[in-house]
Amino acid sequence: MFSDSVIMLVVLAVVVIILFVKTAVVVPQRSEYVVERLGKYHNTMGAGFHILIPFLDKITYRRSLKEEVMDIPSQTCITRDNVAVGIDGVLYIQVIDAKLSAYGIENYYVAASQLAQTSLRSAIGKIDLDKTFEERETINRQVIEAVDEAAQNWGIKVLRYEIKDIAPPASVMEAMERQMKAEREKRAEIATSEGDRQARINRAEGMRQEAISISEGEKQKRINEAEGRSLEIELLAKATAQGLQAVAAALASDGGVTAANLRVAEKYLTEFGNLAKAGNTMILPANLADIAGIVGTAMTVMQDVGVKKAG
Repeated sequence: MFSDSVIMLVVLAVVVIILFVKTAVVVPQRSEYVVERLGKYHNTMGAGFHILIPFLDKITYRRSLKEEVMDIPSQTCITRDNVAVGIDGVLYIQVIDAKLSAYGIENYYVAASQLAQTSLRSAIGKIDLDKTFEERETINRQVIEAVDEAAQNWGIKVLRYEIKDIAPPASVMEAMERQMKAEREKRAEIATSEGDRQARINRAEGMRQEAISISEGEKQKRINEAEGRSLEIELLAKATAQGLQAVAAALASDGGVTAANLRVAEKYLTEFGNLAKAGNTMILPANLADIAGIVGTAMTVMQDVGVKKAG
């Protein structure tokens, strides 16, 4: 009898432990569990320790509230200019309502992936091939808006969408490479011509500045030479005037005429001697013997000048 009681207690304890294990639930952080009671939604359990009613409550769905990454398979899209390109991407989503994600749609992963693909095809069909590489941000934004609008009824938030790769056909890639090469060569030619043009302008400007500097220097040189000649003539005229004044004063003094006669005669004879040394041919004055008459004539002129100055 005692043995049967012990066995019953052990069995009861095992059953209690099993029921406790089955009904006691610990929900991890950033997770939510959807509980159904008798096949009907009962509540959503957040992070922590919870006890379920045995045989009545059942955890039907487990949802993570962390951000999830979904690979969007590559698909062929037709651009507005009828070029087929292969595009794949990455979709970032997050469950914000576990109940809606459980009962709003059968499989939100498949739904989000399919909607992202259809939205991408629609966005690509509105632009040309050349723009697909430039308008990535616009395309990403259009996909996010389309998927997020539908995912609100699923308890899902679409955070980001990124295009991973755009693969045009090989023939299109070759044409694009040729176009890019031609564009680079064109820019190189333009840059070379612009450099040559600027070099010509610089050389012309340098020659212009050089010509201006030379002309300015020549102008200043002529001005300086003219000023020098003017000063020379002025000084010579002053010296000549002073010399004539001195001669006139000497003639007016006592013995001045006699000294002048002697000086003129001496100068005459000296110059006549030099003329004889200069060449074999010589023109002689008719009154060569009348040196006194020549000197007298010169002195008469000097006396007239002295008289006029004194008067």
